[in-house]
Amino acid sequence: MRLGAGWADASATVRQVPDARIRPQGYRLHIAGDEISIAASDRAGAFYGMQTLIQLKRLFPRALPEMTIDDYPDYPTRGVMLDISRDKVPTISTLKMIIDELAGLKINHLQLYTEHTFAYREHQVVWKNASPLTPQDISELQTFCRERFIELVPNQNSFGHMERWLKHAPYAELAEAPDGCTLPNGTRQSEPYSICPTDQRSIALLGSLYADLLPNFDSRLFNVGCDETFDLGQPGTRSEALCATRGKHRVYLDFLHQIHGLCGKHRRRMMFWGDIILEAPELISDLPPDAIALEWGYEAAHPFDERLAKLAGAGLAMYVCPGTSTWLSLAGRTDNALGNLASAAAAGLRHGAVGFLNTDWGDFGHLQYWPVSYLPLAYGAGVSWCLDANRQTDIPQTDICQALNRHIFNDPANQTAQILRDLGNVYRLGREVGNSTLLFRILQKPKDQLSALLTPDDAAGLCRQADAIAAIEARVDRLAPGRGDGALIIEELRTTLRLMAHCCARGQWALGDPAITLSLLREQMSQIMPEHHRLWLARNRVGGLIDSAARLAAIAAEYA
Repeated sequence: MRLGAGWADASATVRQVPDARIRPQGYRLHIAGDEISIAASDRAGAFYGMQTLIQLKRLFPRALPEMTIDDYPDYPTRGVMLDISRDKVPTISTLKMIIDELAGLKINHLQLYTEHTFAYREHQVVWKNASPLTPQDISELQTFCRERFIELVPNQNSFGHMERWLKHAPYAELAEAPDGCTLPNGTRQSEPYSICPTDQRSIALLGSLYADLLPNFDSRLFNVGCDETFDLGQPGTRSEALCATRGKHRVYLDFLHQIHGLCGKHRRRMMFWGDIILEAPELISDLPPDAIALEWGYEAAHPFDERLAKLAGAGLAMYVCPGTSTWLSLAGRTDNALGNLASAAAAGLRHGAVGFLNTDWGDFGHLQYWPVSYLPLAYGAGVSWCLDANRQTDIPQTDICQALNRHIFNDPANQTAQILRDLGNVYRLGREVGNSTLLFRILQKPKDQLSALLTPDDAAGLCRQADAIAAIEARVDRLAPGRGDGALIIEELRTTLRLMAHCCARGQWALGDPAITLSLLREQMSQIMPEHHRLWLARNRVGGLIDSAARLAAIAAEYA
């Protein structure tokens, strides 16, 4: 392979050399003068060696220093899961951009989380306004992934998180709690949430979905979800009596076995979120022996060790599943994300996890823009490839940012990643809340609920955050990332800042600050809402935008 001018005074030649002594997916990159060789035991390893060579070219554009790199991954599977159901469905061009970037980070597993955003042939009423992925889309993405050594894995939630189905008449009778349920935080949800595990029509529905979805994927893995079944067995639900006699978790497990049977019919290996079964660890040994448990947790202090030990003790295959901390936040939670990702990687290696799956969710309107996810996605890729080289204690955030500016943002001024890092740490200047930020919660809740959320002590924190946001906004004016979408990234950052500033003002208004007037809040929202619409369509399909924008419109209506 010829590299062309610009590498050295003479063009260099790259030779890919098979070497069975090198670990799977590993490589030896040797540079001596004009000769560059990449030795690997498999094609994936040669590909990853080339990705390192591309990175070296960015670091040494004129001439490569002589070196030898021996490299291989800690985790055989290094994955990312993107939420495309709440509410953003990215365009195919956006997904291809993301896949290319993930491949450069040596990610080899991708899931697109779906609840209602696949175009099932017999269920158009569910997805008709969602701009779903079609079988043709999956085929195109799968080919694109395969060329980059990424396994595209089907993902369809199959128990809880079914409200997008159950709100439609053809499926309403399948609801476990037709009149709603009580959430773990004590609030009441009026809409149905989970499908009823004791209704055989539920398993029939899943059977029809799987028969339509799974033939579009080459992967033998299948994530069936089954997390957060909050309503199962609650008073007034359809399974209440059976849960009282057999136990809620046994009822859950029985339904999971039925789902496992459907997976077997399609020769797929079932992956499932492990949160519910870990509430009853005595039942873990009764899980299907070939199932893969996905242990998720999104706080830096999440007890991965304790929970993985229970799964490992039963001999179950496991993935460790931290997250980017971007959802419910607007700008992310940088410090929490880095701690969560590194902690998960370390615990997974201690307990024999075979995979690392970094999750990126979009709850309550998917109001964070794509650039907010870059730093935690890149760091997750680093700690899952080689934890020792990327531990937060050894690698300062400034070094992480420099790497992002060089390899992701093409920012010679070395500013873009630092701004995203600092923006993602604004949450620390106010009261911290779990799996979210206070600013997002201020935006999420109507005014009559803000008094229960905020206390007078929050006023000082809101002022500190407002000052930090203003300071970062001044820095954005000097940004110049050299990517093709660099101007779009700047616009996304500016709208993020406006949203965050509005949250500060809204909180101060709710606390009675006389300096915050309704006219100010109206003016802020009049700028934010059309920008949110425009920026959404720059990377995503139109489906879901109505739902997302409606959340902002409801807030704006309070200022009328």
